[in-house]
Amino acid sequence: MSISVDIRLKRASKIYHEGESVTGLILIQTNSDIKHDGIFLTMEGCVNLQLSSKTVGIFEAFYNSVKPIQLVQYTLDVAPSGKIPSGKTEIPFDLPLKPRGSKTLYETYHGVFVNIQYMIRCDIKRSFLAKDVNKSVEFMVEDKLCPKLVNEQIKPVPFKIMPESLHNTRERTNLPRFFISGKLNSLSCKLSEPLTGEVNIEHCEAVIKSIELQLVRVETCGCAEGYSRDATEIQNIQIGEGSVCTGLPIPIYMIFPRLFTCPSLTTSNFKVEFEVNLIIVFEDDYLVTENFPIILTRN
Repeated sequence: MSISVDIRLKRASKIYHEGESVTGLILIQTNSDIKHDGIFLTMEGCVNLQLSSKTVGIFEAFYNSVKPIQLVQYTLDVAPSGKIPSGKTEIPFDLPLKPRGSKTLYETYHGVFVNIQYMIRCDIKRSFLAKDVNKSVEFMVEDKLCPKLVNEQIKPVPFKIMPESLHNTRERTNLPRFFISGKLNSLSCKLSEPLTGEVNIEHCEAVIKSIELQLVRVETCGCAEGYSRDATEIQNIQIGEGSVCTGLPIPIYMIFPRLFTCPSLTTSNFKVEFEVNLIIVFEDDYLVTENFPIILTRN
């Protein structure tokens, strides 16, 4: 006797917006008639917060502020107790995507210390002598009401990097002479479009090993009594290798990865922000970094 359960969403992209219906099929495959004590379908949306190891134990108040935040949670009774016939059974479902109470549906986001996830789970209850059968599938939520960028927000941001402009440097006298210029076309970015710009090595006395662009998530968890703020890398791409030509603009082009980015988000319990680091690696592995806080939006 065997039974398998699968959940197939009607929308191939698995992307939904608040107010829409999440539709699909529950597919049950069994090689013989099987008794059950009910088939249930549950939709859940949750924000899971986690503290970094450096924070645990410092602020007791944190323990109350990192409890999971339920955004969506309800269960549908699909079928009462009875029998599942042998063979393949298809059960259609239609679940409205609505927040719980006065909650807000945030976009799906997979981070390190902040995780926003939406799931549909099917449970087939069976007698105490048989094991319950369950299956889960994740679907993505996007915010179509996310504030739109206006033309005033989309403007080039020029930068110049030289020894005199560096911070957190102990001995400036030992630094090689260099002058690096460039621009980012905007610090306000649409998730559906790449981050663009250019970097130009005007002159440099030292040998350059690599030019890299690093996308960083900055996640903040906590409450009024204190916060845990941690920055972690999402991706790092190399835009120049070795001793690149001086005076030649090198294009910057970075696509924002799905799931690991979302619109910049600030709430009373957590924040999700993003930064971009332009990293120049010299031959002796000395690093020069220029940091750019960016704002991500859906539209």
